[in-house]
Amino acid sequence: MADLSHYRNIGIFAHVDAGKTTTTERILKLTGKIHKTGEVHDGESTTDFMEQEAERGITIQSAATTCFWKDHRMNIIDTPGHVDFTVEVYRSLKVLDGGIGVFCGSGGVEPQSETNWRYANESEVARVIFVNKLDRMGADFYRVVGQVKRVLAANPLVMTLPIGIEDEFKGVVNLLDMKAYIWDDSGLPENYEVVDIPEDMVEKAQEYREQLVETAVEQDDDLMMAYMDGEEPSLEDLKRCIRKGTRDMSFFPTYCGSAFKNKGIQLVLDAVVDFLPSPTEVDPQELTDEETGEPTGEVATVSTEEPFRALAFKIMDDRFGALTFIRIYSGVLNKGDTVLNSATGKTERIGRMVEMHADERTELQSAQAGDILAVVGMKNVQTGHTLCDPKNPCTLEPMIFPEPVISIAVKPKDKGANEKMSIAIGKLVAEDPSFQVETDEDSGETILKGMGELHLDIKVDILKRTYGVELEVGQPQVAYRETITTPVEDSYTHKKQSGGSGQFGKIDYRIKPGEQNSGFKFTSTVVGGNVPKEFFPAIEKGFKSMMDQGVLAGYPVLDVEVELFDGGFHAVDSSAIAFEIAAKGAFRQSIPKAGAQLLEPIMKVDV
Repeated sequence: MADLSHYRNIGIFAHVDAGKTTTTERILKLTGKIHKTGEVHDGESTTDFMEQEAERGITIQSAATTCFWKDHRMNIIDTPGHVDFTVEVYRSLKVLDGGIGVFCGSGGVEPQSETNWRYANESEVARVIFVNKLDRMGADFYRVVGQVKRVLAANPLVMTLPIGIEDEFKGVVNLLDMKAYIWDDSGLPENYEVVDIPEDMVEKAQEYREQLVETAVEQDDDLMMAYMDGEEPSLEDLKRCIRKGTRDMSFFPTYCGSAFKNKGIQLVLDAVVDFLPSPTEVDPQELTDEETGEPTGEVATVSTEEPFRALAFKIMDDRFGALTFIRIYSGVLNKGDTVLNSATGKTERIGRMVEMHADERTELQSAQAGDILAVVGMKNVQTGHTLCDPKNPCTLEPMIFPEPVISIAVKPKDKGANEKMSIAIGKLVAEDPSFQVETDEDSGETILKGMGELHLDIKVDILKRTYGVELEVGQPQVAYRETITTPVEDSYTHKKQSGGSGQFGKIDYRIKPGEQNSGFKFTSTVVGGNVPKEFFPAIEKGFKSMMDQGVLAGYPVLDVEVELFDGGFHAVDSSAIAFEIAAKGAFRQSIPKAGAQLLEPIMKVDV
């Protein structure tokens, strides 16, 4: 078995056009994974392999690859930087142990940088920072460091300083060894020399070195006391403290360079090895109850000796068939094994396993805890499902995805292509949880829902090029929501008599606004037997089913609390269906009285 301490599962995150994919490309070249670098602007980068990515020069979907640096295995996921594809960042963070946050040297901390940073904080993913594009006009390393402090409320630990700036940028000062790394003009990453720090930078380098040491030794009380007594920590002790503070997210080691000019990337790779955690050094994933979603108190300890547990975090349909990307948290997976999908209760046999390098693959016979890989041909697995040992069933913490904010109506130009369109859309929905489809009950139109116009535009283009389905596309419509603003106490009786046994259900209830993002909440405070307990689930189901279509304009309803406090029943005519119908009627009756209001999506905008 491979040594888990030599594993690094990392993602690369950035705002669009900060140079994230170019950074990934340079990492692959330096580690020997590729022998020729492809440029984003030429549509030839390794991890942007979709036609749409090559044409537009942006990353649309996350791509996985594996490389090695100083005897350490790096499983890398390159993620999109555009807001419409945020879900790719979110689901990648769920399965990673560390990351590289790339910031543009001139653009600084941009809006999507904030979103990515917030997701990484929520997922407790340790990070190093790379301030890129210091060869660009308007670049200012120190300004970006200040923005990280001010905008992200983070603590950047400066590890390197730029030598020169804009078109005079030629290298960096490494504050760990207090040496200057100078690259020549060949553009080759290996063509650099290590020399003394330029005289005009010695004072600044000493100032930042002192800040680095003071911050680092705070991680070790004995070392801090020795430092205060005038004893300089050894390089080994300094690295140990930086590693501890990075893993605890007390600070974020911050580097600078230019990926496009191949300057500064080696030191970032060294930082990944030296400071980011291995799979065994992060808090293990919590196990949850399949029905309630609540933590059980157990965890998936990262070890090859534990039962097999893995999370499916991405589904992709390519020319070779369906791929299910998984992160193994514990145990070992061998070709031919049978695994349990805890979400469906069904088992599946592992036919083929592959290690991915963008859109290329290498066959595997086995994999272990810490590995990120893809399984070919799984039938009933969706993003967020847990795969586990059938003898030790469990459920890992689920993924929760954002709701779409925009929709379009579509129909095939060829009237006979409806079935073909439905199959193709079904595959896209399986791949992307933020992309949804529904049929309008009144018009019969197919409605595609997504995170933005670009998101939907890409999906329509994929349907055309990949699946051969050309669509007529309607105007984009904003995905409004409805809610209520006023508490209401009300009563509703459903009574139907048409010979024989009838239907009867009476409910007395209160409806009030819930907390923001709380969804639907149902409680019962009925005292006595006026409404038998066996009818409570039917009443809850009736109310909840009506949340899908509000009374103002038919949009989904958000954040409503319903309290059932009394009612009545008939010994013969009352039934679950009668009380479910009563709840639906009660919803229609009371929501207009409760100050129904239309909601629009809101976004934070930087101008």
